[in-house]
Amino acid sequence: MDFGTWPRLLVVDVEGNGQTPPDLVELAAIPVEHGRPVPEAGRATLIRPPHPITPFATRVHHITNQDAEQAPRWEQIAAAVQTDLTGCWIAAHNASVDYGVLKRHLPGWKPAGVLDTLRLARATYSDAPRHGLDALIEHTRLDLSTVQGRRHRAGYDAHATALLLLDLAAHYPTWDALTAVAVPAGMPGAPTPDHEDQTLW
Repeated sequence: MDFGTWPRLLVVDVEGNGQTPPDLVELAAIPVEHGRPVPEAGRATLIRPPHPITPFATRVHHITNQDAEQAPRWEQIAAAVQTDLTGCWIAAHNASVDYGVLKRHLPGWKPAGVLDTLRLARATYSDAPRHGLDALIEHTRLDLSTVQGRRHRAGYDAHATALLLLDLAAHYPTWDALTAVAVPAGMPGAPTPDHEDQTLW
């Protein structure tokens, strides 16, 4: 895999407040450049949601309402986030969730494409017993010693997912071969099937 052929790519992760539909309480976006994550060039921020964080959500990501009370509201950072994400590919683990939340918060935004590391891992490591992020970290023996934070925080999960993406990408010869497997059907960046003209005869 020649990482120099990759377009601009951000690995994203979001954490919600547990409401339905969820409001954002944390967002991270980490660029991948020349075959490595660059967290220092990314974005990781808490967000003060308009509705309280539920106890269940706090048990998952350990973000409390007190943690978020001094954070910016979404409307204060939305324009900057949209600028960050415009024109680039995004990647996430179970990407339909992160893409769906971001799309709802950024009406009119459309990434150049969406890579799903869950979909990619199922194809690449079909022998893995499970394909959740924790199970894949264990299966691939990823070195997370340089990853800051803790599991289920957006910055940590985005960085871990970036490392997983690079591990998976090593199994594919080209960017096009990777995207043919990793982009869910119907999402931005999905290959367009070739349709030959058909007739009744």
